[in-house]
Amino acid sequence: MSTETQSQPDLSARSLLFSLYRAYETMGMSIERYILLVITPAVGLFVGALVAPFVIGLPLFVAGPLVAFGFLALTTAIIYPKLSQDRRKKQVRQRFHLFLTHITVLSMANINRVEIFRILAEEDEYQALAEEMGYLVALVDTWNQSLDDACRMRAKQVSSPLLSDFLERLAYTVGAGQEISEFLVEEQDSMIQQFTTRYESDLAKLDVMKELYMSMMLSMAFILVFAIVLPILIGMSPTLLIGATILMFSIVQAAFVYAIHVVSPYDPVWYIEKTAGGGPTERIPQALVVGFGACLLLGVVVLAVLLGITPIAPDRIPTPVMAAIPVTPLLLPGWRMRQEEKKVKERDQEFPSFIRALGSVESVKQTSTSSVLSSLRKKDFGALTKNVDALYKRLHMRVDNVRSWRLFAAETGSYLIQKFGDMYVMGRQMGGNPQLLGQLISTNQSHVLKVREKRQQATTTLTGVLYGITASSVFSFFIGLEVVEVMMDITNEMDLDQQMVGDLLQTGQYNLMMIEYLLIATILINAALSAVMIRLTDRGHLISGLVNFVFLTWLGAIIAVITGHVVSGVISV
Repeated sequence: MSTETQSQPDLSARSLLFSLYRAYETMGMSIERYILLVITPAVGLFVGALVAPFVIGLPLFVAGPLVAFGFLALTTAIIYPKLSQDRRKKQVRQRFHLFLTHITVLSMANINRVEIFRILAEEDEYQALAEEMGYLVALVDTWNQSLDDACRMRAKQVSSPLLSDFLERLAYTVGAGQEISEFLVEEQDSMIQQFTTRYESDLAKLDVMKELYMSMMLSMAFILVFAIVLPILIGMSPTLLIGATILMFSIVQAAFVYAIHVVSPYDPVWYIEKTAGGGPTERIPQALVVGFGACLLLGVVVLAVLLGITPIAPDRIPTPVMAAIPVTPLLLPGWRMRQEEKKVKERDQEFPSFIRALGSVESVKQTSTSSVLSSLRKKDFGALTKNVDALYKRLHMRVDNVRSWRLFAAETGSYLIQKFGDMYVMGRQMGGNPQLLGQLISTNQSHVLKVREKRQQATTTLTGVLYGITASSVFSFFIGLEVVEVMMDITNEMDLDQQMVGDLLQTGQYNLMMIEYLLIATILINAALSAVMIRLTDRGHLISGLVNFVFLTWLGAIIAVITGHVVSGVISV
C-alpha cells in the first residue's frame, strides 16, 4: 500500500517548509522566475498597503482592510505552489481507481503500450493524471526515452505519493520485461483496497465535520439569542446587532458547506447529456418551470395578504407559515428528481451483472455485441432492462458502437455506467477479451457500489443532525423573541415611574416585526445551505435537494409557531 495511506502527516514547521520548497521545485516554473513575476509584485503590494495609510492619511476602518488585503495577496503568492500541488494530489487520489481500471482495460487490447498512455493523456476528466500521462508520452516521443526510464523520471517529479509509487513499480515491471497487462491485473486488488481505505477515511472525516458543525451551529444559535435579548439591557440597536449576527451565522454555515464539498469523496452519481430520445432529466425542466411559477404566484398572494388587499386578515396566518407557503411548490421538481435519482442508483446496481453476462456470452459465442444483446435483452435486469433493449435496437440498426453506448449511458443517467461502458467499448474495439473486460469492470464497479452504501449511511446521519439542529436553533431563536415581547408587555403595563423603568429595561428601540422577518430569513438561509450540504455529501443532483429545502423550511416555521404558542401559554398561566 502506498505511503499516502500508511503514514500520518508530519505537521512540524520543518516538514511544512520542506513541503513548500518541494512544491516550488515541481511547479513547472523556475523558482527565480516565480519570485520575479509573482512574489515580488505581491511584496510591493503589501508594502504599498502598509505605507499608503500614513502617506494619504486614510482612516482606520479603511486602512485595516487595505493592509489585510495586501497581507492576503502576499500570503497567497507564497503558498500558491503548495496549494496547486495539493489540488493535483487530490485530483490524482479522487480519480485513481477509474484511471487504473481504464489503463488495465487498454493494456488488454492489441495496441502499442505507449499508445495506452497517449489515449489516457487525452482524457480531460482525469485532470492531473492526464497531464502526467502526457508528460510520459512526450518523454518517449520527443526525448526518445524508454518507457521505463520515462516512468522512473516522472515518479521523481510528481507531487502525489500514490502516483509516484505506481510509476516506480510500473517502471520496474516494464524494465524486467513483464507484460503491462499482467502487472496491472495484479494491481487491482491493491488498488481496490487503497480506494476503499481512502473512501472510508473521507467518510470518517465527514463524521468529524458533522460533530464540529453541530457544536458551531449550537454556539451560533446561542449568540443569536443573546443578540436578541442583550439590547433590552444595554440600549443598542437590536436590528443592527441581530443582522450582524445572522450574517456571521450564514458565513459560518457557508464555510461548512465548502468544507463538506472538499472532504466528501468525489463520486458523482449523475451523467447528464442531451439525447434525441431524452434522458432521465427530460421532464425536470418543465417541473422546474411549474414549481418556480407556482412559487412566484403564491409569493404574490402572500404579499397581498400581508398588505391587507385580500379578505384574509394578515394576523390570521402566522408569519413563519406565510414564509413557508411560497416555497412549497418546489417539492414538485425536487421530488421528481429524487425519484429519477433513485432509478439511476438502481441501474448502477444492475450494471455489474449485465456487463459480466455480456462479456461472458460474447466471449463464448465469439460474435458481435448486437447478437449477444438479442438474447440478453429478454432477461430481467431490473431498472436497466429498458435501456439494454434500447441499446440493442441502436446496435441492430447499425448505429455507431461508441455513439450507441454513449446514448445508453445518457439514458441511464449514471456516471459510473458512462465511464465503465466507455471502457468496455474501447477495450472491445481494440481486440480485448470480452470476458476479462466484463469481469474486471463488474468487480471494480461492485466495490464502488459497496462504499457508496456507507456514504449513504453517512448522508442519512448528517440529514438527521441537520434537521435536529434546525429544530433546536429555531426554538432558541423564537424563545428569545418571545422573551423580549413579554418584557415589552411588562414594561408597558407597569405603573412605576416610566423613567426608572426605561433605565432598567430599554425596549423602545425594538421593532418586533423586523426582528421576526430577520429570523424567518435565517430559517430560509439555514434550509438552503443545509439542503446543499446534504447533496454535496451524497454527490446527488442539487435539484433533488429542493425536497430537503422545503421540509427544513416547514420544520422551522412549525417550530416557530409552536414556540410562540407554548411561551404564550406558559406566561398566561
